[in-house]
Amino acid sequence: MVKYNPELKAQIVGQYLNNMSVVELAQKYRVPERQIRYWIQRYRLGGVETLKRKANKRKFSTDFKLSVIDYYQTHDESLADVATKYDILACQISVWRTGFNRDGVEALRSHQKGRPVKVKQKKKLTSSPEKQSEVERLRAELMQKNKELYETRLENDILKKGRLQEIT
Repeated sequence: MVKYNPELKAQIVGQYLNNMSVVELAQKYRVPERQIRYWIQRYRLGGVETLKRKANKRKFSTDFKLSVIDYYQTHDESLADVATKYDILACQISVWRTGFNRDGVEALRSHQKGRPVKVKQKKKLTSSPEKQSEVERLRAELMQKNKELYETRLENDILKKGRLQEIT
């Protein structure tokens, strides 16, 4: 996506207002006609400020998103008009509205982007020697139980195979 200079946008819109056609402007500046029409619409709805780039990424609260959706649904205005009124993109209203209709308010809440962080679990160190010996004793007991379980399963499998061979 090409980012156009705000001065260029203002110049093109100014020339359009001085009776130059969109087709002529598109050929002169090698900008798509659709883009020029969009700038003109934004200018008419919100003035020169709408042609400037936003300095940083904005975050919107859930209440703000709900108020925009509510305003759009209760008033007889286009997405472009509502977007200009709230100084956001029209497609953003559409995305919020679709999410709200599908998942309710939960879709409008902020959530973390990207993959979840893998946290390495730190080994817990026990402070007293009594606890360490208790832990070591329990570990040894657990290892013994696991060994007994393994041997029991092994014997069970051997018996099952022997029975299968007798049947066939």
